Amino acid sequence: MEEKKFASGMCFYKLFWVFLFGSLFGNYYEEILTLVVHYHYHHEFIWQLKRGVMYGPISPIYGFGALLMILILARNKRNDWKTFFYGALIGGSFEYLCSFFQEKILGTVSWDYTDEFLNIQGRTTIPFAFVWGLLALVMVKIFYPSISSIIEDLPVKFGKYLTNMLIVLLCLDIFVSWGSLFRQVFRQNGYQPVTVVGKFFDKYYTDDVIRKKQENMTTFEARK
Repeated sequence: MEEKKFASGMCFYKLFWVFLFGSLFGNYYEEILTLVVHYHYHHEFIWQLKRGVMYGPISPIYGFGALLMILILARNKRNDWKTFFYGALIGGSFEYLCSFFQEKILGTVSWDYTDEFLNIQGRTTIPFAFVWGLLALVMVKIFYPSISSIIEDLPVKFGKYLTNMLIVLLCLDIFVSWGSLFRQVFRQNGYQPVTVVGKFFDKYYTDDVIRKKQENMTTFEARK
């Protein structure tokens, strides 16, 4: 009788781990890149938080990007050039849409490529799309096969307990993080809180708190 594996196939649990690892990678990639670029131009070290949530080194945008790559590109085998091209297209489009909706819904931006070469309305660039293509190659050809085997080797009970616990914690983090941002928009437009949740956000997640937690986020007007 074949031993049951944890998260076999492209199931929900495995995709959650892909999202989590993508979120972690994206956070540290952004922070290290900022450190290197700032040192190159200013000759000083500075560590700027690039996280997309209030707590923990998590950048959900990268997590969702990794999830899209795996869901679309890892199901069927393709040659490297096709994987690169589709990855560049998916990554560039996803980055553009995230910037667009953040600006329209929250009135803020977390990145601005206006001064970069071959940028598209400051939301993404053709060279960065190529970077997405390279990341897609790494994820589909190397990362996913390796991490898939590691995840499946987890003991079934332990894997379910750990994953469920992380799902709950991450959902709470995202709720608090994004809820506080939405409440900030209403607060800045003069709307008083009418629920306990709104009062909670106004008390514990003021503009100063959000600014410290989201160092890379600015208002759209400030970008102009």
